Amino acid sequence: MSASPFTAEAVEAIKRHMNDDHGDDALLIVRALGGRPEATSALTSGVDGEAIEFTVDGGERVRVPWGDTLTERAQVRMAVVRLYRQACAELGVEPRGEH
Repeated sequence: MSASPFTAEAVEAIKRHMNDDHGDDALLIVRALGGRPEATSALTSGVDGEAIEFTVDGGERVRVPWGDTLTERAQVRMAVVRLYRQACAELGVEPRGEH
């Protein structure tokens, strides 16, 4: 992980929220954008200004770049939604409404 603009507490809160509430979204992102189309599980394991990182199928770590460098925690939500929508488009999955 590169140097993070987010505090350790913020990273833990983001990881907890993703893993508790958006596990299916993480799996879609890993399958479509992380180069792991056969993945069966994905846990958010890290976040920094450049990417979100997932532990896939209990072992391998996969980083998915944001596309832009994030500098504030408030940007993370929209960046994840953007990745989610991109993943849905790639996989032909109908995205949910608001996150």
